[in-house]
Amino acid sequence: MTLLLRPRVDDKRWTAVNSSAPVFVVVSGWRTDADGSAHASLRSAGTRGGTAQITATAKAPDVAGAARVVFTLHVNVVPYPAQA
Repeated sequence: MTLLLRPRVDDKRWTAVNSSAPVFVVVSGWRTDADGSAHASLRSAGTRGGTAQITATAKAPDVAGAARVVFTLHVNVVPYPAQA
């Protein structure tokens, strides 16, 4: 699955995307574009079921301090049934 974050309308810029449970959902391919949008790929092994929170952080480029979580995606992973 591809996560597309559109450019923000405030002065903040996307800084990162993280997974609370990489064993269920792995974030890869993170990149930001010149227009302010950002992209990430979300992958799941599908062998174990569970939940994960995917969080995106943003901050103003000229302000000191840590980026803050501004978007959260709740993901439920349901494994495929085993074939006999």
